[in-house]
Formats: sequence, C-alpha cells, structure tokens
Amino acid sequence: MKLVLASTSRYRRELLSRLHVPFEVLAPDVDETPLPGESPSATALRLSVLKAQAAAASWPDALIIGSDQVLMLGEAQLGKPGNYANAFAQLKAMQGRAMVFHTALTLLNSRTGRTQTRDVPTTVHIRRLSDAQIAAYLEKEKPYDCAGSAKSESLGIALMERMDSADPTALIGLPLMALTGMLANEGVDVLTC
Repeated sequence: MKLVLASTSRYRRELLSRLHVPFEVLAPDVDETPLPGESPSATALRLSVLKAQAAAASWPDALIIGSDQVLMLGEAQLGKPGNYANAFAQLKAMQGRAMVFHTALTLLNSRTGRTQTRDVPTTVHIRRLSDAQIAAYLEKEKPYDCAGSAKSESLGIALMERMDSADPTALIGLPLMALTGMLANEGVDVLTC
C-alpha cells in the first residue's frame, strides 16, 4: 500500500523522510477553525482525522497520515506568528512560562477504513529572556511559520529550559514513535521495508 502524508508542512515531510519509507504528499483542504468549547486535544485530533479523510478520496488504497498541532499558553491558543512582530509578542508572553503543544496523529487505512489516532502532548518551559535575546533569536532563525515562534530542532532550543514529552519529534509536528507503532499495526515494519 502507498503511504500518503496529508500535510503541506515541510517539517512533517522532513520528519517522515527519516523513516526511509517512500511516501506521497497531498495538501488537504480542511478548515482548521476550532469548534466552540472544543478542547485543544480534541481540536488537534479532529483536524488530524479530517486531514487524513480529505486525502482518502484521492488515495482509496493507501495508509494516510494526518497530523495537527495546537499550542496552548494558559487558556490562550497560539498559532503560527507569520511575522516578526507577532513572533516577538508570542515569545515575550511565553518567557518564564510553560506551554503545551498537543500534536495529534491519525493513520487511516483508506482500503479498510481503520483509523488509529493519538494525541502526544509536549510541555515546553521557556526561559526568561531579554528583549535583545528575543530579537537576536528572531533575526537569526525567522521562525514565523512555527507555532510558538521557536524551532526546537535548531537554535530555538536555547530558548527552552525544559521539555517534557513521550516523543521529541511530536514538538516538531509529527510523532514518529507513535507513527511507527501505528504502521506496525497495519503490517508495515519501517525497519524492514
């Protein structure tokens, strides 16, 4: 069966390529607006399922990966900053605090309809930072397409005091440990493919 990543994220493509399994990419057309009263975990899970289902019409005989990430800082949901000013404001608000990334994963077997889902939360504690440190980081890395305005896989790790997660790849956007287990449930052993 083909493996399909239902995502436009270059980070997810890079992560999936680490498994050395051939895959196709499809951009799902999904409204990512949270539903009223929906928890962050529920939003991420619902969107990961919708992304996988959106790809199923084009790939009726495939294993389809959907993933979504929702970032919570206290009661506020934060998205991708998009620009320097928004990223600066996000990092300023996050410093000295903990935030939770809910990274949801879905593996849909479009032939059988079997759907596996999982939420892999990651708590990240951000250091206290000066305005000069925030500005220097943003100028060097320009993480405007990352929820939380920091790339843990790069210089953004210097902003972080601690990270708690069952899977370090979840923070980047695709929990590979959970995915390899899901693929194994479908008879795909990434070590012997």
